[in-house]
Amino acid sequence: MNRSIISLSLICIAITACSTVSKKHAIGGFEYASKEESSTLVIPENLEQPKYKDDFVISDKINHKGPIGEQVDIRAPSLALPIAAATRIENESQQIKIWFDKVLEDKDLKTFIYQAIVDELATNQVTLSELDSDKLLYQSSWFTNEKESGWLFTSIEETVRVKFKYQLETKPHGRSVAVIVELTDYEKVNESGQTTEIDLIDKERFEMAMLNEIIAQVDFKYRSYQRENQLLRANQQLVSLGENEKGQAAYIVEMEKDMLWSNMPILFSKYGFDVNDLNESKQIYYVTYTKPETSIWDSFWGDDAPVIDLPEGKYQFHLEESENRTAVSILNEKGEGLTKNTLEEIFDVMKLALSFKDSL
Repeated sequence: MNRSIISLSLICIAITACSTVSKKHAIGGFEYASKEESSTLVIPENLEQPKYKDDFVISDKINHKGPIGEQVDIRAPSLALPIAAATRIENESQQIKIWFDKVLEDKDLKTFIYQAIVDELATNQVTLSELDSDKLLYQSSWFTNEKESGWLFTSIEETVRVKFKYQLETKPHGRSVAVIVELTDYEKVNESGQTTEIDLIDKERFEMAMLNEIIAQVDFKYRSYQRENQLLRANQQLVSLGENEKGQAAYIVEMEKDMLWSNMPILFSKYGFDVNDLNESKQIYYVTYTKPETSIWDSFWGDDAPVIDLPEGKYQFHLEESENRTAVSILNEKGEGLTKNTLEEIFDVMKLALSFKDSL
């Protein structure tokens, strides 16, 4: 799915919401807005005055400049959605701050988050410029959305342009980075050239939408990176043909010797080897090889393992450490190492066996 389409759509939704009266304001009667406060009950001086309690008195000392009646914005408040791994919200002030904790040990977190912002803006053909490198303060170019009307001959009915400022904050240990988004510029012009100012609620909704897009971009990059690593491991050449320390032909396995030693019984049980003895100090397995019997039913059910094309008999598997890798030498019953040609002939099966990929 094209993320640029998703991103642009969400920005368009936020922009459209600013001008959609039916969803922004309440529908119904607003007689209460025109009601005048009733006059105080007058009690003649020669009568006893009743007792008054101020428990439920509504003070007149309130903000009279706010919206009244149908002008009241009834939309639910926008929320930050910390869907990316190791993401948390700090909501101690009017501005929402999103913290990203380190997930990828081989990536610099600040650079990773900065690149996520750049990539998110690029989906809308918007660039990011630096305002203050010491304060990690950045600003976007203009996001522009044009609303067209007409069918055969279209005209631009409305143009909305927004610009954001991005503040990054890092912890001293470098394992946590925060992002604050602020809408700095807003222009809404109709076809007659009249401009409209943005109110505080719509400003917050724009900022929250952008912040959520950044979080989604970070999550997308995390998942893409994890998938690349999985494919890399799946396609990695773990086994190659080389030589041991004595210059004899051997398989070179990209695995530490102790780990390979503990996994070798899996290979033996799956490919027809019976372990007769072992020398753990010298890392030698003494085995007997019997070619596995296969049937058409094994192939049908997918239970057949590739067969190693070696004569039946006794063999030795020697493991030697070689620069964080392990050299695996195979000797016959006479103690002679198998030749390079023999190891090449069975390489395709041994490569699969020594990487243990078919055992996962």
